[in-house]
Order: sequence, then C-alpha cells, then structure tokens
Amino acid sequence: GIRVNPRNNSTEAELAEVFTGLMLKDVKSGKTLQVTGLPNGMRIANMSWSADGKNLAFSNNTYTGVELWVLNVETLTAKRLTQGLLNDALGTTLQWNPNGQQILAQFIVDNRGAFPVKNIMPDGPVIQENLGKVSPDRTYTYLLENEYDERVMEYYLSSQLKAVNLDGTATSVGKPEMYKSVNYSPDGQYMMVSTVSKPYSYQVPVQSFPFELNLLSADGKLVKQLQKASTGGSGFGSASAPGPKGYQWRNDAPSTLVYSQSLPKADPKSKEETGDNIYLLTAPFNGEAKKFYTTKSSFSGIEWGNEKYALVKESARAARTSRTTLINPQTGEVIKVIADGSSEDTYKNPGRFLYTKGNFGENVLLFDKGNPIVFTQGNGSSPIGDRPFVMKWNLISGKQDTLFKSRAPYYEEPVFFDNTGVVYVSRESATTPPNMVSILLKNKKEQSLTDFPNPYPSLEGVQKTLINYPRKDGVKLSAMMYLPKGYKKEDGPLPALVWAYPREFKSAEAAGQVKGSPYRFTSLVFRSPVYWVTRGYAVLDNADMPIIGEGKVEPNDTFVEQIELNAIALINYVSDDLGVVDRKRIGVGGHSYGAFMTANLLAHTNLFAAGIARSGAYNRTLTPFGFQGERRTFWEAESVYDKMSPFNFANKIKLPLLMTHGADDENSGTFPVQSERLYAAIKGNGGTVRLVLLPKEFHGYRSRESVMHTFWEQDRWLEQYVKNKKTTPEPVK
Repeated sequence: GIRVNPRNNSTEAELAEVFTGLMLKDVKSGKTLQVTGLPNGMRIANMSWSADGKNLAFSNNTYTGVELWVLNVETLTAKRLTQGLLNDALGTTLQWNPNGQQILAQFIVDNRGAFPVKNIMPDGPVIQENLGKVSPDRTYTYLLENEYDERVMEYYLSSQLKAVNLDGTATSVGKPEMYKSVNYSPDGQYMMVSTVSKPYSYQVPVQSFPFELNLLSADGKLVKQLQKASTGGSGFGSASAPGPKGYQWRNDAPSTLVYSQSLPKADPKSKEETGDNIYLLTAPFNGEAKKFYTTKSSFSGIEWGNEKYALVKESARAARTSRTTLINPQTGEVIKVIADGSSEDTYKNPGRFLYTKGNFGENVLLFDKGNPIVFTQGNGSSPIGDRPFVMKWNLISGKQDTLFKSRAPYYEEPVFFDNTGVVYVSRESATTPPNMVSILLKNKKEQSLTDFPNPYPSLEGVQKTLINYPRKDGVKLSAMMYLPKGYKKEDGPLPALVWAYPREFKSAEAAGQVKGSPYRFTSLVFRSPVYWVTRGYAVLDNADMPIIGEGKVEPNDTFVEQIELNAIALINYVSDDLGVVDRKRIGVGGHSYGAFMTANLLAHTNLFAAGIARSGAYNRTLTPFGFQGERRTFWEAESVYDKMSPFNFANKIKLPLLMTHGADDENSGTFPVQSERLYAAIKGNGGTVRLVLLPKEFHGYRSRESVMHTFWEQDRWLEQYVKNKKTTPEPVK
C-alpha cells in the first residue's frame, strides 16, 4: 500500500515535505541567526524540537540514505549524530525522549542482508478466502500479491529502534520489527508500540494489517500486551472490530492509558452509529481499567486541561454532527455541553483549542489563570470570506471574546498564542506573500519577523475577486475570479477556465456558506489553474460545486443534476451579469474528484467548450464499497453508481476531453486504468479525447518534467478548443 525509494529506504509520497533551506529567527529581536554545519545540498524532513527548545532534530534525505542530524540553538551549529542510516518508510522516523537528551529513531537493521531474490519457479498458488464475514474495503493500489512481495516488504519496512544520545552514542531498544507507531508516555518511562504482524493481507494496505500493540519499558522490555488485532480496520464501510480501540496516553498524567470500546448495537446489522465507553488504565498497568465516560456518538478524543477541567469530543459521521462536553477529569462527571451542532457549519465553528505545555511536557489546554476559560483559533468563515481569529471562551458562562481578528485587506492567520499579550501571525494579501509578524494585543504594535519577496512577479497586477452568486434553487455559491492585468470590461468578454471540486453536504445552509478569502496571496502549485490568467483567460478557481442531500435523501442521488445547476449559475453570472466571460468559450477542469465532475459535465451537458480531467475515476463500479462521502455500496445503490459513472455515457462525450494520469497513481480508487478505459470508450465512440500517462508519477504530479509537460498539454488544449474554438455549443437557456 505504500511506495518505497529503494536507494535510500524512504517513502515516496505526493507530499514529501522535503525542505532545501533552514534558518532560525529570534522572535524577540527579529534577527536572523546564522547556523553553521548544515549539510550541503540539504533535503531535510522529520523536524522535531526537543522539549526544552534547545535542539532541533531532523533527517537529511540524501540519494543514498537518510541521515540523523541535530541543530543546537545555543551554539547555532548542526551536526550529523550517527553514521547509521534511518528507515524513513513506515512509522515515526524520529522523536525525542521526553527527557530531551535522547532521540529515539528507526534505523535500517544492521546486517539485514541482501535484497530478496525472486525464484523463477512459483512457490505455489496465491489463496484468499472469506468465511461469511462482512468485510467491505476501499480499492487500493500497491498491494501484496504473493509470498515474494511479503519478503520484500519485510526487507524495507523492518527497523531497529535506537536511543541516540546527543554525543552520538546509540543503544538498541527492543528487536527489529515493522513499527507502525511508537509513543512515549508523558513521563518517558514507557512506550506504546504498534507493530505489523501476520497473516498479511492482499486486500488492504499495511496500515490495515493485523497488528500487536504492546506496552514496553523505556529500554524496550515488555510490560503488557494491550491488543492483538486481526485487522487494523479499513475505516471504511465496515463496523469497528469489537474490543478496545484507539489507545492513547493521557496528556496530563505521567503514565495513564486512555482507550475506548464501542457500545453494543441492539441490531448487529444496523448501520446506526453508537456511542463508546471510555476507559483509563494507570501504571503499573496490572489492575483493571476504570470506566471513565460514555459518549452518545463516536468518541473523537479528549482535550486534557488541569485537575478541574477537560473536554470530551465526539461526532456522528452520517448525521454530520459534533459535540464537545466539559467534564471533571478526575471523575468524568459532566459539567456542561459547550458545543453541539452541525460539523458542516463553518460560520459557527469556534475553532481549535490552543495548548500549553503541561507538567509532563505534553500539550494541555491553555487556561486563563487556571479558570474554565480557554482560547481557540479558527478560520473565521463569514459571508465576506475567511477572517482568522483568536478567541477567549468562558466555558461556564458561554461568553466569547475575540482577542484578534484578521483585518482587510490582509489575511492574517494566527500561528502562535500563549496568553502573554502577543500573537504571532502569518500575514498576506492578494498582492504580497505570507510573512511572519508579531502583534502586541494591548497597543497593536507590530514587528516584522520575515521578509520573503513575491515569488511570482508575472502575476503582479492580476485582478482577484471573490464572487458570490445564487443557484436556481436559492443555494448561495462563490468562486475566486482572476482577470488579466489591465483588463477592462470594455475590452470584451474573455475565454475562461473553470476549476472545481464537488463536496457533499447534508444541508443547503452549510453548502451556501462562503469559503476562502479574497485577501489570500495566490500560491501556485501544480494543481492551480491560475497560470492561465497570464494567457488571457478569466479563471474561476475553487468554484463551488456543492452536492446536497437533506434528511433521508443522500447527496449523490442527484449528483449530475446538481453539478449542472452549479455550472449554469456560474456561467450565467460571469457572462450575463458581469459580462466578462464569453459563454461560448469556457473550459472546465478538475483534479481527482474534480476530474470525475468534469467528465460528467461533458457527458450530460453542453455548457462547456472543452474539459481537462486529471487523475480521476470514471467507473464507480470499480469502487463498489463507497467513495468520497458515499457510504452505500454498489449493491445498495446500484442506480446511483450507474448514473454517476461517466464511463456509462462515454458515447455522449463529444466535447474535447484532455485526460492526464500518473502512471503509478497510489490513491484509493483512482487507478490509471480508470482513465485508460474511459479513453478507449470515448475513442471507440468517435469522441475527441487525448490521454497522457505520466511515468513514475503519483496521484499528484511532482517531477519538474511531469508538471511542465502537463501545463503544456493543458495550454495547447485550451488554446485549440477553448480560446480559438471553431464550433460552439448552444447558448444556455
């Protein structure tokens, strides 16, 4: 289920988060601190601060191995700690011991031997069976196929844990295993260790394999087996396995485990969600666990605070609701439900809670002088766009005071606040890139901490506007509109590119809430359509494509009808009301589920001149156990799956469609064969279609060659079939 780079034993993923530069800033003076000793040609990742903030551990991913490094803040020097190479393929590559003096890291096993050689003679048949158990799973890529694959997996994913001192000396901890996770207790005396175990599955990724969860002493000795599970759970479609689940450490205690167990259902076949019992088990872990709390819906976690207050979070996925309850952490007694409502309602979202370091170095709720007054920060979604905030919240009285809120014409996102009178924000505008600023709340005095220049001078002068418009049924929609530099309405309507991604909602009110901000700096990534504003197009990015199903009606029951309503509303607004877009020259595109939407729009409407579909899925029978937010299986909603599959309507796709796909797409459901089969179907029915398979690429494209080639393909397609199209669709009525 994962891809490994065999040259350095690291995981290849769409978002690698590998950085090529690092600098330190003194937040009080704003000075840049020069660090010496950093690796040449650095490709750093897995950055982790020690508890005292004096050291920064990180990995350096070279082309032949992953190295362990540490940067000392006091001496401003960096050094490689050991000559051993890290295993960066599975689990937690490196982490600090709570004592701050050791780094626990996963190393390639010493003397692991030669790479397994495949026998040209088969070992025997590959056999799978299911003895009457209902066990639906998503469709996955890169699964094991035979016994040889199992040996290759063990070769690359097995690690040896080592405790590395700051002087470079290292001690092995435990034995080589395939580690899914390793978590220290807050006091550092124990480790909760999850390891992959047999029998391996050929149907799901390694994260869903059978596993053992063991409690070890800090030096690797077994204390207690917590769990031996036959499956890690796909988390999709099937009910949770009976028994304890979700083990975690209690943050406000030295070494106390927290876990949950689902309440039994009255009808085992029912899909209705039940609540969970929450249990506590305290060191030395040889007694009975204590039932602490019972939720009404699925347990989401506990925000630990002080000896008087903690918050229990729970949610109901199907109903899209969430609840947060203030409790006494000593007894589990309910003090007050502080939030209970729709998880889709962004306007009322109070944000996420802010933390401070507790007595044992773990994150606990940040209180105002120990009182039941907490702090949150959120996006601040509103009818005029997102306005991030920091809020002070009295959990007993319910009073909420806004301490900081982003001000136009900026988008100011809080990144750190500890109730000492200063908030650190990332500030940007439509024309200036994000930079760090500290703000004194008392007098609003500011200090700039960084000064990154505009990386996209070619976009200077581009006109960016958040537009709002109604759907025929009254649902409010929005999109970010980009117009070329110097463009005036008198210049005439422009060709346009609409880029969108459908999202499901259980209420029209939530679907109509404005997303995004007109004051955000446009950051260009490989998925972005904004490049084409420099080619003379109007670009409608993040165009709302809500799919709504209220009550017992599911959103996907009317998927095709609703994406058409969304498209008509946008086209009518930008062409008729604003007069800036030529309705006869509009292209539509999207990535992944947006590609699926694009193919459906071309199959069922005549609204667009051409389409661009990147890394999509087009035959829903190839994802029979659900997709996106759809929880029904193909056999429970056959007509929905059939109607939503553009493959079934390939004979109606006559408008030009460009498809691109990573040849090694690892995303669940979007196998490259999805594009290959739709291409063959459209071609067989005489449509205009082009398929581009990008070698060695994932669901998202990363190599410079692939990204630039994709842009060339898209530009050529838009120029030929949109801007300079020879035939036109009928006007929208």
